Amino acid sequence: MPLVGQKAPAFKADAVVGTEFKSIQLEDYRGKWVVLFFYPLDFTFVCPTELTAFQDRLTEFRELGAEVVAVSVDSKFSHLAWNNTPRGKGGLGGVQYPILSDLSKEIARSYDVLLAAGYALRGLFLIDPEGMVQHATLNAPNVGRNVEETLRVLRASQTALKTGEVCPVNWAPGKETINPKSAGAWFEKHAR
Repeated sequence: MPLVGQKAPAFKADAVVGTEFKSIQLEDYRGKWVVLFFYPLDFTFVCPTELTAFQDRLTEFRELGAEVVAVSVDSKFSHLAWNNTPRGKGGLGGVQYPILSDLSKEIARSYDVLLAAGYALRGLFLIDPEGMVQHATLNAPNVGRNVEETLRVLRASQTALKTGEVCPVNWAPGKETINPKSAGAWFEKHAR
């Protein structure tokens, strides 16, 4: 069964946050949006481009009331070493959001992103403040995600939940939403 529209699977795991080890659980984020993303492995090629891109936009996510949490099947010690490695050497250079260690692979299994090879797809889940999954995407390991699109979908999800209206294709802040009760007027206005 797809996770979108369902309660997000709970988790609790060790994580690296900056230079510290912490225990993190989904419940810690109750009342906030969570951008939970899985990546295949530390010390690889596409993965550091994604983790650093999320770090570079972390303030924007937090301004939207969202926290970013990354997950892989590597150990917290591997995460710490990778986070302490400079960006110019393929490292993360000090990511400040939690990077969870899923050595048991239970979190990846519960979100249905675990590959037979023993590591995760590039799965991304937007979880609302009530703990419901509002959005999910999956990428093969060889293709990175788009952080700008993640921000767009987060804003759209927040707008739709707040207003009760829906966001049409390519919706962005400042563009019109559709009121389902008067959708005909929207279509007439935007017909080509």
